[in-house]
Amino acid sequence: MDFNFSDKYEPLFELLEARSVINSKEFDTYTEDIKQHWLDLHKVDTVLISGGRDSGKSFALSTFNGIAAKDYNHRILYTRQTMSSTDNSITEALEGRLLELGIAQEFDVSNKLYSLKDDAQGNPRAGKISITGQKTSVGTQTAKLKSLEDFSIFETDEGEELESFDAWKKTKRSMRAKDVQCLSIISFNPPTREHWLYGEFYEDVPDGFNGIVGSIMYIHTNYKDNGKENMAEHNWLEYEELRLAHEKYLDTPKEDREHLPKKLIKQYKEYRFDILGGFKNTADGVIYDDWIEGEFNDRIPFCWGLDFGFDDPDALVKVAVDQNKKLIYIKEGYFKGNTGTNALASILLDRVGRTDLIIGDCAEKRLISDLWEAGLNIRRSLDKKPLRDIKRIQGYTIVVAPDSPNVKKALNNYSWHDKKSGSPNHKWSDLMDGMRYAVSESLRN
Repeated sequence: MDFNFSDKYEPLFELLEARSVINSKEFDTYTEDIKQHWLDLHKVDTVLISGGRDSGKSFALSTFNGIAAKDYNHRILYTRQTMSSTDNSITEALEGRLLELGIAQEFDVSNKLYSLKDDAQGNPRAGKISITGQKTSVGTQTAKLKSLEDFSIFETDEGEELESFDAWKKTKRSMRAKDVQCLSIISFNPPTREHWLYGEFYEDVPDGFNGIVGSIMYIHTNYKDNGKENMAEHNWLEYEELRLAHEKYLDTPKEDREHLPKKLIKQYKEYRFDILGGFKNTADGVIYDDWIEGEFNDRIPFCWGLDFGFDDPDALVKVAVDQNKKLIYIKEGYFKGNTGTNALASILLDRVGRTDLIIGDCAEKRLISDLWEAGLNIRRSLDKKPLRDIKRIQGYTIVVAPDSPNVKKALNNYSWHDKKSGSPNHKWSDLMDGMRYAVSESLRN
C-alpha cells in the first residue's frame, strides 16, 4: 500500500537512518551540505510534533512506529499521560498501520505489547512497541516507566496533558539504549502559551516552524498538509469556510477588528488555534473572556484587592468599577510568594499608603488584624457568595493596565475546575480573587 502524507514528516523517518549514514564508508564522499544534514539529524534526541485538527500527526507517528520497530530494532514506549482501560485509540491506530504496512503478522501481541517474532532462522529480534499510560488513574507511575533502560524511543501522544517538564525529562533520561539513536517524541495539539511546552521549547521559535534547532526537531502540520484526499469531505469544507473568516479578520485594520461581528471573530480564533494548531493566548473555558488592554482610570473611585499566600503568591490589585459603562479597570500592584507579615506590611505601606482602602481575603482574619495594626486601611472581604460575584464580573469588560503581566496571564488561564459546582481552577486564582474582593466592595457601595 502506498502511504501519502506530508513531506514535513520525512525528517522523522530519516532519523532512523542517521547513525548508519554517518558511519558508512560513503559518508566522506558526500557534499558538505549533505554531511551537515545527516550530522544535524544524528544530534536529535527530542522530536516535537504539533498540529491542529486533521493534521495527520497520529497517522504519521503510528506508521513510523511500525517501521522503526520492525526494520531498525527500536524498542518503543508509546504513552499518554493517563490512559484508561477503555481508551483504545492509540491501539487501533497502530494496528491499522501495521495491517496497511503488511507487517502485522510479524508481531506477537499480548496486553498492548507488540513484540517482533523470531526471524526465519529462529533468531530473536529486539523490536517492540509497548502501549501504556505514564500514570494510573490514581496518579501513581506505571510499572513500565520504572525500567526503561532497554527502550530506545519514548513517545507521548496528546502531550498537552503532560504535567511538568521535570517529570517528562526524568523519563527521557531513563532510556539508555546504545545500539540505536535514542529519541523522545511528543505529539500534541498546542495548548496555551503558559504551558511548559511553550516555555521550554517554543519561546524563540516562529509559529509553525519546521526544522532542527540543536538537539530538537520541530514538525508542524495542518489539514492542508494532510490533504483533502486524506480526510472527510465535510471537514475539509468546514475548515475552508473558517479559513475565509480568518482571512477577512486579518485583512481588517487592527483598529477596526473589535467592531467585526462576534461570530467572525470566533471563527477566526477557531481556525487559527484549533484548525491550524497555534499556541493559544487563552485557555479553553476561561471564566473572564472579555478583557482588553488600556490605561487605568484614576478619575473614578477605586480600592485595592488583596489575596494572601505564602507558598502561593500574595496578590495585590488596584481596581475601579465604572458601572455606567460596564467597565472594570485593574492594575497589578504586587505578586510574589514567600513574603513574611512584616515585609508585606512594609510593601503595602509603600505601594498603597495608609489611606487607600484594601479589601483582603476574609479567611485571613488574624493577618488582616496584624496589617491593620501596622497602619494600613484594610478590612475583610464579604466573600460569602463568590459564584455570584464571578457572574456579576462576567457582565463587565475588564480593562487591564499595560504594566500588569501577571494579571493578563491569569485572565488568559483562569478557568473552571468544576463549572457545575462553581469551583474555579485554583492555579490562576490569586489575582482573580483579589480583583473579585475589590469589585464586590465597589459594587456594594
